[in-house]
Amino acid sequence: MKNALEREIPDYIEGYGEVLPFQGAYANPMVKKKIGSRESVVGPNETKILSSIDEALDKVKIRDGMTISFHHHLRNGDHVLNMVLEKIAERGIKDITLASSSIFPVHAPLVEHIKNGVVTKIVASYISGPVAEAISSGSMKKPAVLQTHGGRARAIESGDLHIDVAFVAAPTADNYGNLNGLQGKSACGALGYAVADCQFADRVVAITDHLVPYPNCPIEISQIYVDYIVKVDSIGDAEGIVSGTTKITKDPVGLKIAKMASGVMKASGLVKEGMSFQTGAGGISLAVAKELKEIMEKEGIQGSFASGGITGYIVDMFREGLFRYLFDVQCFDLKAVESYTQSHKHQRMSASMYGNPHNKGAVVNNLDIVILGATEIDTDFNVNVTTASDGTIMGGSGGHSDTAAGAKLTIIVSNLMRARLPLIRDKVTTVNTPGETIDVLVTERGIAVNPKRQDLIEKLKDTNLPVMTIEELKAIGEKLTGKPKAIETEEDIIAVVEYRDGTVIDVIRKIKE
Repeated sequence: MKNALEREIPDYIEGYGEVLPFQGAYANPMVKKKIGSRESVVGPNETKILSSIDEALDKVKIRDGMTISFHHHLRNGDHVLNMVLEKIAERGIKDITLASSSIFPVHAPLVEHIKNGVVTKIVASYISGPVAEAISSGSMKKPAVLQTHGGRARAIESGDLHIDVAFVAAPTADNYGNLNGLQGKSACGALGYAVADCQFADRVVAITDHLVPYPNCPIEISQIYVDYIVKVDSIGDAEGIVSGTTKITKDPVGLKIAKMASGVMKASGLVKEGMSFQTGAGGISLAVAKELKEIMEKEGIQGSFASGGITGYIVDMFREGLFRYLFDVQCFDLKAVESYTQSHKHQRMSASMYGNPHNKGAVVNNLDIVILGATEIDTDFNVNVTTASDGTIMGGSGGHSDTAAGAKLTIIVSNLMRARLPLIRDKVTTVNTPGETIDVLVTERGIAVNPKRQDLIEKLKDTNLPVMTIEELKAIGEKLTGKPKAIETEEDIIAVVEYRDGTVIDVIRKIKE
């Protein structure tokens, strides 16, 4: 069958199940009630402290076929996922579903667990490095499932993703399970992606390298959700949270794109008192933030909030009074961790509060402007940030689709050419964010506005910005690079791409060798 974007989707996928096809960004076809969490009783004289991960595995009765979860706030510095899976593999456990909010290169040992049948399915919002390569080569028994950050929280809360045991990397914990990411040698800041796991998993095991006297305050995750605590020497390397670009680009092309994007923002009329804003951690995205900062300073504008994974540059804007508050689901660098530790106006939000489309109002719905990137974009403005130009997995939506759906103005910033290949295609290799939620594409060669935004097209006529159709911009790119050859794929589906509401927006097939 075909979904609303004309992508060919099977009605049933082995290892995934029946498919509900994507019906539109705002169709919301499968809103469900929240499930109840499994309760347990801890008496006054009982202890939650265990001696080892092995003892925790005994207590939770780990067995074949379970679903276990992890969060990724330590990003490429995380040690907990590898430690737990090593112990599970030693027991000969098989057929584990791994529901980690994201997978990074540091999780390379997971490849052997996939090959040995310890892990047969992965559900995540982002996958990179050796694990992504292994999935792309067809090494995993069942297709991976790629969700958005908000979609993952929705799936957990609705019971679509049932977690048997959640393992939480806790930078600080007390002996009753009150957790935060603020103190200790592995301090990583906000723990927003772990909240749904702790609230709805059958069992929750906190693993910490910094055990403090009761009570551990402030409390990010409460003792009422945590069954056991294990103290280890190290849960990871906090320096590893700074993975990827977190500095403003110095490339003249990137700076030109940022300058034009700021012109679009200004022309939209949304850069005004009380505005809200989100941008990513990439070099061009942060250059856009710098341009916005200069406009706000010049015109005396104070925004209401900035949100997302918070970077040091956004912290600087906050400290200078350009935003009254920050909403933070994860800290992208150590300056953000420091800010989160020092100010109550730098507020943690859960992944559900951030982007879940099926709750009583996500933060993304209150965004005025969001700046996003793209690996590919097509003439219908559909965006791919999941697969590389060769069709292999290299990332995932994360909050891309969530913020695009919620913001009043969604701007994609990117070079028109990437690795000698054109950005704009007739059809993207993989869709993760539908074109109906994208408003503007800004490249160094010109700007394309989604035809559905005639209001914005009219406003941009009064500027000097190089506005053209996306077809014209595509032709410029292809003149410089040539038209790329189509990728040949096999029938085998290696991953299923879910939209934030749980419908299937696309599938990823194995590349022909």
